[in-house]
Amino acid sequence: MQQLSGQDAMFLHAEIDGLPQHIGGVSIYDQSTAPDGKVRFKQILQMLERRLHLSPIFRRKLAFVPGGLGRPYWVEDPDFDLEYHVRHIALPKPGDWRQLCILAARIHAVPLRRDKPMWEMYIIEGLNNVEGYPPGCFAVLLKVHHCAMDGATGTQFMNIVHDLTPETRDPGNPPPWIVERPSKARMLGRAYLDAWRKPGKALDFIRESIPAALRIRKGGKEGSIHFLEDKPTTRFQGRISRHRVVDAKKFDFEQVRAIKNSCPGATINDAMLTIVAGGMRKYLKSKDEMPEHSLVTGCPIDVRSEQEKAAGGNMVGFMNVSLRTEIEDPAEQLAAIHEESQYAKTYAQALGPRFAVDLTDVLPGNVLSLAIRTASATGLSEASVMFNTIVTNVPGAPFQLYLCGAALVDAISLGPLLPNVGLFQIVYSSVQDKKGTIVLSFTACRDMMPDPEFYAQCLQESFDELYAATVGKKAKTTRRRKTRSTRGTA
Repeated sequence: MQQLSGQDAMFLHAEIDGLPQHIGGVSIYDQSTAPDGKVRFKQILQMLERRLHLSPIFRRKLAFVPGGLGRPYWVEDPDFDLEYHVRHIALPKPGDWRQLCILAARIHAVPLRRDKPMWEMYIIEGLNNVEGYPPGCFAVLLKVHHCAMDGATGTQFMNIVHDLTPETRDPGNPPPWIVERPSKARMLGRAYLDAWRKPGKALDFIRESIPAALRIRKGGKEGSIHFLEDKPTTRFQGRISRHRVVDAKKFDFEQVRAIKNSCPGATINDAMLTIVAGGMRKYLKSKDEMPEHSLVTGCPIDVRSEQEKAAGGNMVGFMNVSLRTEIEDPAEQLAAIHEESQYAKTYAQALGPRFAVDLTDVLPGNVLSLAIRTASATGLSEASVMFNTIVTNVPGAPFQLYLCGAALVDAISLGPLLPNVGLFQIVYSSVQDKKGTIVLSFTACRDMMPDPEFYAQCLQESFDELYAATVGKKAKTTRRRKTRSTRGTA
């Protein structure tokens, strides 16, 4: 038995009607690289069967403390059935990109059952008319509850089911699988002890937070910490429906690197935030809904130490970054977003990168759950705006991956929506066919974004304009200088 951390449990408490809290993605594979040019569903089942012992996520389920008096526990599921979790379906005709996105959105909108291990995998055939993909491709849609892993541990999980060559490796014989029956008396006993320890933990948390508060106050006076203004309200704020839309745009990694190099000190994440800012600006302007003040994004950050890199579950901090959507020039906007990112990092460091993790550990779970549900029922969750969207960066493998011999050729990520935040965007970098790519994918409430293909087009136009204003402008300046130099020599 392993008890969930405070932050892991928070994602269970945050799961209310219409807001399932699982993450996942859709990976596309070219099966022509497989040994016989074909990957069968039975092969995928056999591969997974041989690797179940490599991750605890596969076979463990939740055991709840009676009366909700403590955080739940992970226990092994004695009735685990692999074929319940791995399902074989086909894409409806015509089997194009839009059909794949619609199917992914529908599957992603359905909550995971809590009485079984909290993951599902769908093997999807019928990708017959997707532009840019080789014939005969298939997709794998994975969904895992956020209480089991975050983006960082998700990358480790994906490495378990993939190989570095078309040859499927055998991980060897697994150790004996030990199933421990959860004891209600034991869980209640631990809950009793935790209840006595909670006040001491809360006092320690407050004591450790005082220096952070003083640093923030000092930074505010000196101007080294930038406090964001009130956040505007957009169509992505409000009550979230049960329905989802997904889509994505792929960019060349070297082109994004060239964009960030045009601004001294900027990062890849700054460049991607600028693309998001431009895309949201175009989309909202087309609806005549662009706020006067800048939009703000929430950015989850991995706060694991080196010793915690292999730890499962969630260890996520948070920072808010202004997208400076009041600036029209893309190059100026990139420079401004880079500056805002520096302010946000300074604020996060002053507060303490593990503040969010430590806070959820001292808050009683039943109190947090009641607060979330009360806020949702009364409309308080829509009364204030923390951020207009979420943009998270998930690094993928920097090398080619294979599933049962099939080469991974593309991937989009799927994220959860939060109360009053109906647009979740993921930056996923990886390598396919020796070429670095960055995929910017998004999950949105269908009522708030009924036209996801249009928003994807806005993101592409934002990238094109940013590239022209930075790399393209620099190239033109260089050509002019060369032309003048040649004329002078002549």
